Amino acid sequence: MTGGVVCVLGRTGVNFGAGFTGGFAYVLDMERDFRRPLQPSADRHSPRLARGMGAHVQHLRGLIEQHVDATGSAWGSRLLNDFRTYIGKFWG
Repeated sequence: MTGGVVCVLGRTGVNFGAGFTGGFAYVLDMERDFRRPLQPSADRHSPRLARGMGAHVQHLRGLIEQHVDATGSAWGSRLLNDFRTYIGKFWG
């Protein structure tokens, strides 16, 4: 991915982020075991999204809304219905 955006609502594998160049990822970390890529250029200290980070939080919500609209995802709907609970579980 070059300069794109990805929103992961499930688990990631050990190769997550391979090939990312200038992109941005939101990752839902339900088990609190997500590990950022260890490439020297990676920002290893990106915090979980805080409830008060307006622009990123709204962007993430919009991506999930688009996903639900396009797919009818029950999981995406659940995340939106209880967004305040889940927002603190995302890395971004």
